[in-house]
Amino acid sequence: MSDTPDLRNADANQQWGGRFAAGPSVVMQEINASIGFDRKMWRQDIKGSLAHAAMLARLGILSAEDLAAIRQGLADIAAEIDAGRFAFEDTLEDIHMNVEARLTERIGDAGRRLHTARSRNDQVATDFRLWVRDAIDGLDFQVADLMRALADRAAQHAADPMPGFTHLQTAQPVTFGHHLLAYVEMLARDRGRLADARRRLNECPLGSAALAGTSFPIDREMTAKALGFDRPTANSLDAVSDRDFALEFLAAAAISAMHLSRLAEEIIIWCSAPFGFIRLSDAFTTGSSIMPQKRNPDAAELVRAKTGRVNGALIGLLTVMKGLPMAYAKDMQEDKEQAFDAAEAWELCLAAMTGMVRDMTADTARMRGFAGSGFATATDLADWLVRVLRLPFRTAHHVTGRLVAMAEAKGVDLAGLTLAEMQAVEPGITQAIFDVLTVDASVASRTSFGGTAPANVAAQAARWQAALA
Repeated sequence: MSDTPDLRNADANQQWGGRFAAGPSVVMQEINASIGFDRKMWRQDIKGSLAHAAMLARLGILSAEDLAAIRQGLADIAAEIDAGRFAFEDTLEDIHMNVEARLTERIGDAGRRLHTARSRNDQVATDFRLWVRDAIDGLDFQVADLMRALADRAAQHAADPMPGFTHLQTAQPVTFGHHLLAYVEMLARDRGRLADARRRLNECPLGSAALAGTSFPIDREMTAKALGFDRPTANSLDAVSDRDFALEFLAAAAISAMHLSRLAEEIIIWCSAPFGFIRLSDAFTTGSSIMPQKRNPDAAELVRAKTGRVNGALIGLLTVMKGLPMAYAKDMQEDKEQAFDAAEAWELCLAAMTGMVRDMTADTARMRGFAGSGFATATDLADWLVRVLRLPFRTAHHVTGRLVAMAEAKGVDLAGLTLAEMQAVEPGITQAIFDVLTVDASVASRTSFGGTAPANVAAQAARWQAALA
């Protein structure tokens, strides 16, 4: 056995080597250690080490015997961690040194040779990119699943009217399916942002070493390919100090969480007694400790609240990175906890929202009853005046406004006015006007591309269902 110091002896033999005679203080160990959270990257760390070792062996920097020992040792360590038998130690700071120390315990000097031609700087940058890439792939699947749930519901309710709002005031009738498809479009953009972030992050930092590259004749193309990257990073300084990939991921997460929060807010409103548009089952609601009649939409409320965690993660990392000079600084250890927390929050919110969309029951009769409230067909009346009587739109708008005021004074909707009352405001109005003042006629007339006509909605829902199948 070599006389190289045992990395697990915490008294003086830290991973920093012989430069330091005394060990760190307890406070220094506490603030410096990241193993409490970066252990989440153990799979990525082992994957990166396997690729690095294979490259070193192919170039003759490691022997075939060392490579075999490293592969077996890392496989054993992966099994230990997976089974919960691995003893993580704070004194070894991070996942990289914990794995390396255990590997050296198992296979001796071969484990110590693994770190040839790399640094923890390029190692952590590689591990973190791999972790974010894996997170993107998993979250993309979840976003798509929510889109499927919404598209299925939209197909089911393609022709069911509900009030459409601006300023949360009744504006025009739409269909419930049309409303749900708006969120499918939002989520599609979320997936696009994830795909963009994934494409840009897919460069491999491994081989950049501490900041300047390495004097060993390594093959960075080989390790990049082995790890599924498109190419190696082109500048070693940038490679070890870049966290744009994490920021882009968090930005995509924050925007998507905002979309989920908007839908959560609407679910909360729709569930409330004054609206009563939908009902959630016991699976996604809770009761009250004092009011037995309550059914609280807590899952939706928590989705709405967790947006703050995701937004905070993005702002936190932007703040960490904003003043850092090249290349690596210990500040960057503060990148991972925020990303891990945001990913977990987003994952849970997506699962909860998908569950609620599939769980909810719509009260279509109640929606229909409110769809024509608040003079929701006023725009249809104005459009008829333009289309049939050839009035300028601004004139038609003024005429319609006078008729709305008249109906409001009488306590009726527009269809409740008599023809004579309408003709007193605009003599050209005929009995045909009443054909456009129903909710069904209103939504059916919105046939422009992207409009709420039931045929449009059914076609768009079917398109999304096919695309997401």
